[in-house]
Amino acid sequence: MTSPDSALLDQTIHNAIEEASQPTPTEGVFLVGAGPGDPELLTLKAVKLIARADVVLYDRLVSPEILALIRPDAERVHVGKQRSNHTLPQDQINQRLVDYAKAGRVVVRLKGGDPFIFGRGGEEIETLADAGVPFQVVPGITAASGCSAYAGIPLTHRNYAQSVRFITGHLKNDTCDLPWRDFVQSNQTLVFYMGLVGLPVITRELIAYGMTPDMPIALISKGTTPEQQVVTGNLTNIVERVAASGVHAPTLIIIGEVVRLRDKLNWVDSWRQ
Repeated sequence: MTSPDSALLDQTIHNAIEEASQPTPTEGVFLVGAGPGDPELLTLKAVKLIARADVVLYDRLVSPEILALIRPDAERVHVGKQRSNHTLPQDQINQRLVDYAKAGRVVVRLKGGDPFIFGRGGEEIETLADAGVPFQVVPGITAASGCSAYAGIPLTHRNYAQSVRFITGHLKNDTCDLPWRDFVQSNQTLVFYMGLVGLPVITRELIAYGMTPDMPIALISKGTTPEQQVVTGNLTNIVERVAASGVHAPTLIIIGEVVRLRDKLNWVDSWRQ
């Protein structure tokens, strides 16, 4: 069995982008997941729509390599958010999507990760539905699956975890008021999005509700990118280790016995050596 020629594959992808960039009768708004960081994790449908759009509203975590796929004559609108620092309030983003679409433009709302996993995609298409604007949703690889894979930490494993929970560490009211008791279960992996600031609270509350203090935990910074950093420890020492590492957002936190597998399954560092 022969391997496909890499140059041929590159040309095929290039041709698909070129074809997609040609004018089409497509209209409405496309919510497109940009994935966790590595531009090669984009879906082909995402690539085609980004190249086709008249206007792209994008988040701060969308990489320059992905933004380079936008047509040179297309309008780019940065609507990124950071903690307590939003370029545009969410309701204004929603309304802009409506206004651009009703002006007859092909609109891509480009979101890091997956639009429906802590991406406010549901809020945005509710507005579009109420306004009678046609829309489509293109899933992306969410941070939990992308970052865990690139860190060598399987979220489920028959010997360690039969379930996984995705949790936001940053609530709408800026608190970390969560159902902690529900999280303290055996054979379960916890994944906290946007949990860097709340890490001391997360570890304290899990221990307070009965999780063993030596439960393994990993914090992944800038996952799937060349700047990826992974800090591991347990619930009692991870805060100190993260502080010493100097890592920055975006981060993802994984808690569970599966973290013990990282030393054995860490394929990314070995490939980069």
